[in-house]
Amino acid sequence: MMEWTDRHCRYFLRLFSPRTRLYTEMIHASAILRGDASRLLRFSAEEQPLAIQLGGSDPVQLAAAARQAEQAGYIEVNLNCGCPSDRVRSGAFGACLMLQPERVADCVAAMKQAVRIPVTVKFRIGVVDRESAGGSAAALLRGQGFDAADEAALAGFAGALLEAGADELVVHARKAVLGGLSPHENRTVPPLRPDVVAALRRRLASRGQAAPVPVILNGGLRTAEQVLAALDDFDGVMIGREAYHRPQLLAELQQALHPDDPLPPAPAEVLEMMRAYAHRETAGGTPLNAITRHMLGMLSGQPGARTLRQVLSQDALRGKVDEVFGKALQVVAEAA
Repeated sequence: MMEWTDRHCRYFLRLFSPRTRLYTEMIHASAILRGDASRLLRFSAEEQPLAIQLGGSDPVQLAAAARQAEQAGYIEVNLNCGCPSDRVRSGAFGACLMLQPERVADCVAAMKQAVRIPVTVKFRIGVVDRESAGGSAAALLRGQGFDAADEAALAGFAGALLEAGADELVVHARKAVLGGLSPHENRTVPPLRPDVVAALRRRLASRGQAAPVPVILNGGLRTAEQVLAALDDFDGVMIGREAYHRPQLLAELQQALHPDDPLPPAPAEVLEMMRAYAHRETAGGTPLNAITRHMLGMLSGQPGARTLRQVLSQDALRGKVDEVFGKALQVVAEAA
């Protein structure tokens, strides 16, 4: 979700559910330590509960970055060991770290010593490297299956995380194929295996008790019905692109899981709240389209969706806040 779940996106998504735990885009630890930490760590109080997702493979750097994140007010630090892109791989972080379980355990242990907030890890059910597999075709074939060796490797990786003190395991239910597939293909081609994640959760459990830490399912969850069904087998779910493209999903889950809470705001109310936010942010120099680009899925699957996307994308490039949001409110009113 790099360059997607920035602070403007998170402020917008929070309006659909006050309880959902939101995550930052992945931020490399060295960027926080050597770059503009105040800008990278900045968030609005309304975004809470909010976790930061870090990238990196140096225990010292990750511990220092986690400490700064805790001081900034984040409630959780999550280490990304699941991103399969070549850019991430060249920096020795993301999914390729699953090939170095001892290093990941050292990173988790270092962060645990540095902070009091929970330290969690996001990873895949497995990783296949094209070079070691003998080429793209062989890597893709291995990415499609899941055998006893894969099961042992996954259990060993998860076990090392627990020994290091990880407070929660977030598992993307498909393998990553490094060097053989594009990032998009790594989200669609290797088959989803939620059964593997469920088996891992059972394996981590002791004598019929619950797993020692929450096991969270990630990958392929697109409807409220799918999420609610998954919650019967897992301690939670993580939703990425579907929530971004159809934020109404968060509102549906909010209502289903917390029926006694106030109803989520209607689209017109969301627009009014985002208009006030846009006024504040643009006054400080933020381009309007940097905010509205995250709102294009507001009416996804509903009447007026295409027109609203045009207003929030094209008009926001040259229009002013009240002009753009006025048009958007008109679209929503006509759609209703």
